[in-house]
Amino acid sequence: MIKQITCYGDSGVICDFGDEVKKEINIKVIALFKTLQQKIINQEIKGIKNCIPSYNKLIIFFDLTNTTSKKIISFVESIAKEQTNSFSEGKQWKIPVCYDKEFGIDQQRVADYTKLSIDTILEKHLNTIFYIYMLGFAPGFPYMGDLENQLYCPRLKTPRVKINRGSVIIAENFCAIYPYDSPGGWNILGNTPIELFNQDSSNPSLFSPGDTVKFYQISKDEHQKFNMKDFLNNVS
Repeated sequence: MIKQITCYGDSGVICDFGDEVKKEINIKVIALFKTLQQKIINQEIKGIKNCIPSYNKLIIFFDLTNTTSKKIISFVESIAKEQTNSFSEGKQWKIPVCYDKEFGIDQQRVADYTKLSIDTILEKHLNTIFYIYMLGFAPGFPYMGDLENQLYCPRLKTPRVKINRGSVIIAENFCAIYPYDSPGGWNILGNTPIELFNQDSSNPSLFSPGDTVKFYQISKDEHQKFNMKDFLNNVS
């Protein structure tokens, strides 16, 4: 449940669920997030401009000309119990990944750090069902947990100037995918041809918080021939 609700500047409030990064806590954050979204659609609450979920908090921004922090806090408190019963599981995604050495440039680094073979690392990565805690850093960038403890590997001491779009990456207990070319210090295991963010779409981000991801391996040739439209048409 929510531990406390506090003001965030003049036009925001933070719903704090604690300090731990756990799926059980994040599920409650996402449940409140989805409940608020539905309330906004149903026009049961006015003045909310945006809601941003994180690992263990939900930030709500509102329009001071339409409402107040006191009204927002009171409304959130009134639906706090409802949100625990309203959570529906997110989409279950199966995402292709190519582990070709051209893409997986940090496989050996992870192997050296974990003392596991590269084959074992990739097998464990493929067998994990990742939970999307939140989107952030860049549009569509999914923070996914929880990586097996045996695969724990710190970030690079010196971040790279460029990590290629589609890079499937791990660091510490998390996995992610880069939606764009970007600097970064995560360990690169492979690459997916999936387009994570389409600014021309009504729902630009492919993933949503609360979704799950399971990777399946494809060849370099399959990666090059991948068709995003065909992929989306086959998504149930």
